[in-house]
Amino acid sequence: MMPYPDFLPETPNMHVNKHFALSSELISELLLEMRLRGVQYRRLQTGSEFGVGFSNRPGHAYFHYIAVGTALLRTSDGTLHELNAGSMVFMPQGEEHQLLSDVSCSFQHIDTFGSAPLGEAVSGIDTCPSSHPTPSTVLFYGCMEFDLGGMQGLGKLMPQAIVVEANEQIYPGLVPILGAMKAEICSGRAGFAGILARLAEVAAAMIVRGWIENGSENAAGLIAALRDPRLAQAILSIHRDTSREWSVAELAAQSHVSRSVFAERFKSIIGIPPLRYVREVRMRIAGHWIMHDKISIDTVALRLGYASQAAFSRAFKRINGYPPGAMRQRPERGANTVNE
Repeated sequence: MMPYPDFLPETPNMHVNKHFALSSELISELLLEMRLRGVQYRRLQTGSEFGVGFSNRPGHAYFHYIAVGTALLRTSDGTLHELNAGSMVFMPQGEEHQLLSDVSCSFQHIDTFGSAPLGEAVSGIDTCPSSHPTPSTVLFYGCMEFDLGGMQGLGKLMPQAIVVEANEQIYPGLVPILGAMKAEICSGRAGFAGILARLAEVAAAMIVRGWIENGSENAAGLIAALRDPRLAQAILSIHRDTSREWSVAELAAQSHVSRSVFAERFKSIIGIPPLRYVREVRMRIAGHWIMHDKISIDTVALRLGYASQAAFSRAFKRINGYPPGAMRQRPERGANTVNE
């Protein structure tokens, strides 16, 4: 067998784009691992003056969709974003922020408002004064546990707030989704709350996909790796076959480069050696199976290819610092995240 070269020969069209075009199967694999759990939605109707505050929620994401009117989003670092009707904001790090009618307005925490149920996991808040019952601003918002599975490290690379306008060119498929959300919010038809919740999940997935495809040119870590044809296939293979005890040589073969070049490039971009990444991905997936899917530890060990539950437990503790049985008592965050 011929040895793999120490470099990847460049094809004539390799530099047509500044970014590596992610394969559809790689994006699909990422979105399959994405989960939005514990979602709570609210429709908020306000008068001309309003101020609403939202707490810092590590491990969660917020989204806001402005159906009618305008608002100012103020993030925890003081940055202001102007939001218009049709705008959607996705906040993947769940940081503290406020929605205001004007920068000078005081704000009240969202949980202090009275609400009325509109459907399963959806409630409504109406702060319009009795003298002006017609709302000036109508928005739909949600807060959910934001889980990217073995690729959770992506969340740390995303910005505080991703603002998408109704006519945003880099998210063309999102425009009809946002239009459908507005129609459901304004119509109040039977079942609108459930339909809104499902549309919101699709919108969140499309925003994550769009950010990966069109993120900053100075992308680092996992994003840079996913855009690198020398690493993307290896990462895809790791996530597709978590029960396999990958070696550096096998992963290098997936990338068609030598073992030494692969190991050096992987660590320089991801920040950890390839086999450490493999172990972290496996243990994070194990943690989700144990905590969220309630799968027994011995079954998880078998799924991941361990010869015994004891061997799996030792590997789990080496990565996370606690045994897998402790997952039953831990809060929602789950196992250690990759590259955090």
